[in-house]
Amino acid sequence: YFLDKSDKYDSRDVERLQQDDKWVEDYLIWRHNVVDDTLKMIDESFQWRKEYTVNDLSESVLPKWVFEIGALFLHGYDKEGYKLFWFKVKHHTRDPKQQLDKKKLVAFWLEHYAKRDHGKPLTVVFDMAETGISHIDLDFVRFFVSCFTDYYPNFLTKIVIFEMPWIMNAAFKIVKGWLGPDAISMLKFTNKSDVQEYISGEYLPPHMGGTDSFKYSYPPLVDDDFQTPLCENGPITSEDEHESKEEIDADTKEAGELNEAQNLNQKKMNSIEQISKSEETDKTEVKPKNAKKALTTFKGPLLHISPAEELYFGSKETGEKKCLIVLTNVTKNVVAFKVRTTAPEKYRVKPSNSSCEPGTSLDIIVSLHGGFAASLQDRFLIMAAEMDQSSGAGVPELTQFWKEVPRTKVMEHRLRCHVIESSKPSSLTLKDNAFNIPAKTNEDLHIQLTHLLQINKRLEEQMNRCLWFQQLSVVLSLLSVTVAAFCFYLAYAQRS
Repeated sequence: YFLDKSDKYDSRDVERLQQDDKWVEDYLIWRHNVVDDTLKMIDESFQWRKEYTVNDLSESVLPKWVFEIGALFLHGYDKEGYKLFWFKVKHHTRDPKQQLDKKKLVAFWLEHYAKRDHGKPLTVVFDMAETGISHIDLDFVRFFVSCFTDYYPNFLTKIVIFEMPWIMNAAFKIVKGWLGPDAISMLKFTNKSDVQEYISGEYLPPHMGGTDSFKYSYPPLVDDDFQTPLCENGPITSEDEHESKEEIDADTKEAGELNEAQNLNQKKMNSIEQISKSEETDKTEVKPKNAKKALTTFKGPLLHISPAEELYFGSKETGEKKCLIVLTNVTKNVVAFKVRTTAPEKYRVKPSNSSCEPGTSLDIIVSLHGGFAASLQDRFLIMAAEMDQSSGAGVPELTQFWKEVPRTKVMEHRLRCHVIESSKPSSLTLKDNAFNIPAKTNEDLHIQLTHLLQINKRLEEQMNRCLWFQQLSVVLSLLSVTVAAFCFYLAYAQRS
């Protein structure tokens, strides 16, 4: 394929295919490990990617009006923690002159999310409330569907269709013909009474029976609604004060630096300062050990971040409420960073806005508080940018720096939350300060199950072939015996 059609592919896609095993595996899984079908899909998707200049699609390349319409955008998560890709059908109208730009917008969002979240699958929501025959555009829907079936392998978890008008039943029978049996099983037809089986109310707008007050607007580009945690800069409630004191007492007892009597007599501010120093000392001592034990590391141009993709918290039963993020500055300059989250009411992040010296590592402690539990929908965003050597690293300097730094010079990396149900903690905690092997995720189990099903399917095919050969052998044997008996009969008749 490469030799015959190299001019039809983008060289960046070819290079990625040769280096990214996950991408290859996604193609294989989506085509049931049939190599010929997989190669055909790669060939078709690569040609499509070059035709639509997918690798070069950006916010500045597309016309502004396609974003302003608000028909397509990413926002929120389903109950399994998968990102929601919304198609507000009522905002879409058929117009041949605009069709190509609208199709490129679909490609832009898919590629934008695939690169940002390392290919984690999406859940598509067709919001068909307040739609009619004027909104039916089979050509656009076919393109939309083909992006998942033909161009983006293993990238679709389900299609949630909300309140499809009866007048569109005939149209969706045609759409089902494009999907194929695997994708058809992903269709979920819903209304206001049952849509929350798949998406919780916090990410559903009021007209779908939810409580999400989000209203699409552009600019800026819709993101994950990350907010700066208030754990350090905002006021601390009485409940948080009590919890902070318990954490301080526990950490101090464990370090052996202060006895219980001293903790009770000292003022709260002094205790916090002493514990902060204790934590810094502990961090310095364990950094080399942690660096060796880290299972996954995201290697960015400014910072290396461990873990690379997920923070593992315990469930309410296991009670594990703390995780550690290790940042390593790989530049020759000071790197400013700040941590934002989609659920600032749940988490404390220490530090959430600071800087890292050249060639050094720094630990960020992420902890749940106030009785909250981690959720699969929770996300963290780490932003980083290089600072001039002359710039200060105090709070005022950092605040001014983030106001002035161009967005193009900011490195961003996202982390998901994962909840462990087992009694063994699977995250880097404050007590043991060691990365442990995380439990297998649903995606891993899905991949293994798919492999097993394929093996079972191949075995069935082999058994069927064996039975067919066996039946053929029996028929041929009977035929041979019949011919031989007939020959003997003829020979006997001639002699007589």
